[in-house]
Amino acid sequence: MKKRIHFATAIGALSLALALAAPAPAQGRNGNGPGPGVPVTVEPATAEEAKSLAFMREEEKLARDVYRLLGEQWKLTVFENIAQAEQRHFEAIGNLLARYGVEDPAANDIPGVYKDPELTALYAQLTAKGKLSAKDALEVGVMIEEADIEDLEKALAVMTKLDIKRVYTNLLAGSYDHLEAFGNCAQVLAAAP
Repeated sequence: MKKRIHFATAIGALSLALALAAPAPAQGRNGNGPGPGVPVTVEPATAEEAKSLAFMREEEKLARDVYRLLGEQWKLTVFENIAQAEQRHFEAIGNLLARYGVEDPAANDIPGVYKDPELTALYAQLTAKGKLSAKDALEVGVMIEEADIEDLEKALAVMTKLDIKRVYTNLLAGSYDHLEAFGNCAQVLAAAP
């Protein structure tokens, strides 16, 4: 009798585990959203979310624009690599803007030109400093990543939509990696004869 109970319990547990592991039919094959032909309803972005997304789009653009310019000037691989990552971040925010029907402040995507005049002024300041020396350029990279981290942490504290939080969390992880890369490069440069 005991063996039957254990066997029945094991079968029940296995059935439950399989049911929990399988994606719900509306989630599609990979569990990442509805399957083909299933309409998706997206709750509109709040005013705060829309403002945050627009700002993050331009902040990622600023980082990419500065890194591209400094990469051309100093021929440091770190700038080229991180500029490519910033392009992916820029695109990820662009996808969210499109999903939520938020106006894209970077639709024209002209380097150094931003809808936010403070970012335009910041671009000029950062690139002027970064052109002084390779050491200054790396310091600019650190400054940008520290500002990104601060802005993303503040935004994550108030975001409620899971897709926005997921993208911001990925951007935050990237900014920490970029900060470390710039710091390491600065140490190597400082140690060079």
